[in-house]
Amino acid sequence: MRARYRRILRFASWYLAITWWFELFLPRIGLVKIAERTRSKRMQRFAKGFYVLASDLGGLMIKVGQFMSSRLDVLPPEITKELEGLQDEVAPVPFAAIRAAVEAELGMPLERAFTSVDETPVAAASLGQAHRARLTALDAADTGLDGVIIKVQRPGIDEIIDVDLAALRKVGGWLSHVKLVSNRVDMPALVEEFAQTSLEEIDYLHEAASSERFAAAFPDDDRVSVPVVAWERTTRRVLTLEDVTAIKITDVDALVKAGIDPVQVAPVFAEVMFDQMFTMGYFHADPHPGNIFVTPHADSERGWKLTFIDFGMMGEVPKSTRTGLRKMLIAAASRDGRGLVNAMNDVGVLLPSAETTELERAMTQLFARFGGMGFAELREVDPREFREFAVQFGDVVRSLPFQLPENFLLIIRAMSLTSGVSSALNPAFNLWDSVEPYAAQLLRDEGGNLVQDFAKQALETAGLAFRLPKRLDGLITRIGDGTVAVASPVLEKRVARLERTVRQAVSALVFGAVLIAGVLLRADDAVLGTVLMIASIAPLLHALFSGRRGF
Repeated sequence: MRARYRRILRFASWYLAITWWFELFLPRIGLVKIAERTRSKRMQRFAKGFYVLASDLGGLMIKVGQFMSSRLDVLPPEITKELEGLQDEVAPVPFAAIRAAVEAELGMPLERAFTSVDETPVAAASLGQAHRARLTALDAADTGLDGVIIKVQRPGIDEIIDVDLAALRKVGGWLSHVKLVSNRVDMPALVEEFAQTSLEEIDYLHEAASSERFAAAFPDDDRVSVPVVAWERTTRRVLTLEDVTAIKITDVDALVKAGIDPVQVAPVFAEVMFDQMFTMGYFHADPHPGNIFVTPHADSERGWKLTFIDFGMMGEVPKSTRTGLRKMLIAAASRDGRGLVNAMNDVGVLLPSAETTELERAMTQLFARFGGMGFAELREVDPREFREFAVQFGDVVRSLPFQLPENFLLIIRAMSLTSGVSSALNPAFNLWDSVEPYAAQLLRDEGGNLVQDFAKQALETAGLAFRLPKRLDGLITRIGDGTVAVASPVLEKRVARLERTVRQAVSALVFGAVLIAGVLLRADDAVLGTVLMIASIAPLLHALFSGRRGF
C-alpha cells in the first residue's frame, strides 16, 4: 500500500511540474509558442500514462479516469479518447475470492444462500463485480424473485480506497497552493466531496436504500423501472437484487432487432435525466451505458422502459441550487446570456465579487454563433473558429473567481454522460431539442410562482414608495435641527469621495451638453457656436481634475 501511495504521488508531481514549466514558466519568458506547439502531445502522454496507472492500480484511480473520459465539454479529445477504455476494462477477481467474501458476509455456505451461482461475472467494475444467481425456493417465495444478481465488493477495497483518498488529498493540497487553481475551486473541498461519494458507493446497504428511493421518485411512471432488492441476502459488502438484464442502451443493433427505434429512445432518456436533476433534486450520477437497459415492456405506452441499475453514485441537489439550475436551463434554452450569468450567480458558481460584464458579452456571442447546434452540426464548424473563440472565452473565464457548489461535480458528470449516451443513440441528436420544450414546461409550471413573486415585489415597492417621502422629510428636519451627526472618519471619506464623483459627473454632463450645443449652433451662428465650444473646456477640466487636491 505504501508503494501504491508513492506511485500516485510520483505520477501527479511529475505532470504538475511539466505543466508548470510549459504553461506558466515558458510563457512568462516569451516562449509561449513552444508551449502551444507541444500541448497536444503532452496531453496524450499524460492520458496514456494515467491509463497505465489506473489499469495497474484499479480502485479509485479507475473512477478518476472514468470521470475525465466523460468530460467531453471541458477536456480535450487527446485526453478523453485515450481514457475511454477505462469504462469497462477491469480484470475480474477469481471466483474463489468472491465465494469467500460472500460466505463471510452472509455467515453461511454459498450453496445454502443460493441454489446456483454463475462463476463467470456479468460485470467487473473497479470497486466490485456481479454474478448471476438463483435464490432458494424459500427466499424466492418470500421475495417474489427467482433470478438475481449478486454484487460483491472487491476483497481489500476498503484499504485501497483509504490509500487512494490519502494520495488525492495530498495532490489536492498541492493544487490549493497554485493560484490559477485556488482562485477558481477549493480543491481540498472537491476531494472531500469525491471521497464522500466513493465511500457511499462501496456501502451496499446505502446503495440498496438509494435504489428504493429512486424507484419511489418514479411511481407509476411507464418510462422507468428499477430492480427489486432482496434484503434477506444484502449486507454492506454484498448486494442481491432482481436480475433485470436487458438491451444495453447504446446497443443500436439489438434495439433495432427488438423493434425499438434508437432515435426515439434518446429524447426520453434525456427527459428522464432532466426530471431527476431539475425537478426531483435526486439523480443517478453515473448514467453510463452499462448502467441503463432498454427493457421491452408490453404495458408501457412506448412498448419499452428505461431500466436503471447501480445506484452507488447518486447526487442530491438542495432546493436553492435546484431553483438556480432551472433558471440556467431556461436561460440556455432561450439563448439569454445575461440570464444565464445571473442564474450562475444564484447557483453559487460565481463568487459575489465577480465582474460579469465581459462574461455576459461572451455568453451572448456563444449563443449567437453556436446556440442550438447539435454535435453533428458542431463537427462541421471550422476548428480554427472554435480555437479563436476558445482563446477569447478562456481569457474571460480565467479572470473570474469560480467555485463549485456541493454536488455540482456530479451534476456536470450526469449531464455530460446524458449528452454522450443520447448522441450514441442518434448521431444527429441535438440536446437543444430536448432542452427547449423541457425549459418551456418548467417556465409554465413556475408561472404561478413568478406571478406571486412579482406581486410580492410590487407590494414591497409600493410600501417603500409610500414611506419614503415621510422618511426623507424626517431626515431633512433632523439635519436642519443638527440632530444628525457623522462621527465615522471612514464614512466621512466615503461621503467626500461620493460628492467629488457627483460633481465630476455633473461637470461631464455640462461639458457634453455645451459642446453639442456649440456644434449644432455653429452652422447658423459661427461666433456663438465657437464660444460655446470653447466654454465647454471649463466643465471638462473640472470633470477631469476635480478629484485632485487644490482644484
